[in-house]
Parts: sequence; C-alpha cells; structure tokens
Amino acid sequence: MTKLSSADYMAKEDKFGAHNYHPLPVVLSKGEGVFVWDVEGKRYFDFLAAYSAVNQGHCHPKIIDALTEQAKTLALTSRAFYNDVLGEWEEYMTKLFGYDKMLPMNSGAEADETALKLIRKWAYKVKGIPSNEAKIVVCDGNFHGRTITIISMSSDPDAYSHYGPYTPGFVNIPYNDIDRLEKELQDPNVAGFLVEPIQAEAGVYVPEDGYLKKASELCKKYNVLFVADEIQTGIARTGKMLACDHEDVRPDILVLGKAVSGGIYPVSCVLADDEIMLTIKPGEHGSTYGGNPIAGKVAMAALDVIQEEGLIENAERLGKIFREEMRAIDSPLIEIVRGKGLLNAVAIKPTNGKTAWDVCLALKENGLIAKPTHEHIIRFTPPLVITEEQLMEAIEIIKTTLKKFEV
Repeated sequence: MTKLSSADYMAKEDKFGAHNYHPLPVVLSKGEGVFVWDVEGKRYFDFLAAYSAVNQGHCHPKIIDALTEQAKTLALTSRAFYNDVLGEWEEYMTKLFGYDKMLPMNSGAEADETALKLIRKWAYKVKGIPSNEAKIVVCDGNFHGRTITIISMSSDPDAYSHYGPYTPGFVNIPYNDIDRLEKELQDPNVAGFLVEPIQAEAGVYVPEDGYLKKASELCKKYNVLFVADEIQTGIARTGKMLACDHEDVRPDILVLGKAVSGGIYPVSCVLADDEIMLTIKPGEHGSTYGGNPIAGKVAMAALDVIQEEGLIENAERLGKIFREEMRAIDSPLIEIVRGKGLLNAVAIKPTNGKTAWDVCLALKENGLIAKPTHEHIIRFTPPLVITEEQLMEAIEIIKTTLKKFEV
C-alpha cells in the first residue's frame, strides 16, 4: 500500500471534512513528551499542547497505562448504573480542590453549559430571583466554547454571526473592569459572574493584580456566584494548580477540562458545594459518557502526574525565563509579551506585510509549531514537562525565525 504524504492527508480532510478549522499545514502522526512528529518523520517542539490539554506531555506512560488497564475491564455503563470508579474519582477531585461535590462531563463546552445551568437553578431555588429573569455577567473577549448558548455571550463576530436567535440572559462587560462589574452586580436579578482568570483564546490577556480577588469579594457582597472557567488556565498551566490560586480566590463554581485528562481522553467537570450542586435533581441534567470509568482513571492519573513531577513549579520557573528571553529579543516584530507560568503570548507587529500566521509558518519550518489567535497574536504554551534545556533550544528557534523577518 502506497504511503500517503502530508499533502495527501490534508487533501483528504479538505475533501471529506467540514471546513470549520484552519490548521497549520502540518500532519502529525506521533507524540512524546514535548515533541510531535509529522508523517514524513520530521520532529517539532509542540508549543500549543492542544490548547493546554497536553500539560503532562504527549502520551505520558502513567496516563496511558491507566487508560489501557481500565479499557480492558470496563469502559462505559452510562449513569443508569453505578460503577466502581466514579465515586473514587469524585472523592479524589473534591478533596484535591476543596468542594463538596463534582459533576463530570466530557468537553469544556459541556462543563460550561453545566455551570450555566447550575447558576440559573441556584438563582431560582436559593437566591429567589423571579422565574426566567436571572442574568449572568460575562466579559468581552470571553471564550467558553461554541454551543448556541455560549456563543450568545460572545463578543467575537466569528463566533456568533449567523447563529441567531441568541439565548437571552447575559450581560457583557469589559474584562478587567472592576467598577463596571460592581455596577452590574447591584442588579438583584444577577445570579452569576462567569470569568476566565486569564483570557487565553483572546490572546492571553492577564488582568491586573487583585482583579480576581476584588471580583470574588464583590460577588459575595451582592450574593452572586463567582464562577471560574479554568479549562485552559487550570491544572498547573499558570504556575499554580489553578490560576485563581495566585490571588487565593476560591470560586463558588469551578469549571475544569482539557488537562484534567492530560489530553488522553475527553474529560471535564464542574465542582461546587452542596448548596449549589444539589439544586439539580435526578433527571434534570446528565451525560451518557460523563463519569465513565475510563475518564475517572485517566483523570486521577493525570492529576497525579501534575503533583508527582512538580509541574506546577516547573511552569512557574520556566514561564519567567520564557518571558524574560522574549522581552530581551530586539525585533521590530515583537509588540508585547504577556503571560503567567507557561501560558504566554507574543503580539506580532506586522512588518513588511508579514503577519503572525507567516511567523508560525516559518517556525514550523524551523521545527516548532504554534498557532496565531486573533490574527496578530501567537500563543506559546508548551507541555509543562518541558525542561530548561529544551525551552532554551525552542527559544533559539523563535529568535532565529524572527531575525529572518527583519531583512
């Protein structure tokens, strides 16, 4: 059988697949640690890590073992029956993150939808907001997924255009604007504030120090739920287990996904205390695959890896080195460098007609893959298992690539 080339695989996707993504032109077939290989055998540093899902590195052996061992025993029961893993996983998660209850789902968008339903249930059952009048405050530039309800709160025309009519009940305010937040929270019909501790998809926008703490305190003052979407920022990415931990903030509802499984299996979850979680009764919410035995074993192994291998500390230390090195580059292309831990972005100033996409194409040729977001921003998020030596090698690739654009 004739071996297919990268061009062949890309042509197949173009012909038979929906055109809802614009991938970098590289066809990957293998991954290990911080590296991936294309079908021709060329090796690349992975500086996207599947949008921070692969924090533990590609194909981590401990997580793979958990997956395969459980898959040989029992894969799925649905929630119509108990299984012998879910309770263990729920106990693990609630003790690790400090909540009464966990509700398991599969994707990040499902977890965010779950949080939205919890906010509204709590609004009517606990806070006493009149039926169908609950409001949820969100931030401009947010990215919580792509369901109809979630894009109804988006400020990105690419996300919401031509999908109306939209789900009502959302109030958009500027990100990192504490005065505007307090103004909206004074409305007695506001039930929740849903926020990303760092807006990753928007271009790694880091709020000013104290923003999350003040926001959380205001939510308590006005009896509003503070809900943190930590799908991309959580699980050690920013140099803490959760990005909220940088300000000692405990969300009323915590939303997790992506790296909670180390990129091995679709797993997400929502954590909250009884007053909130138990507003949802049997039959009112669920998921066939949510809480399946494989998901539980994979998630526990993935979180063990984070703690056993010191990935929180590694992200914190190497993130500082990365930003220092990027800021030291004397290049007209670099407009700004921002980030926390190993969640970083470089805003590219178009030079000689070249954009962030052109830079990413050149990086790929030099052995490092990353992806632009919002046209002029390149997000750099390697797996957290990266060593300082590997990081410096990758930084040299970035420096060399940028120099070629100065000519």
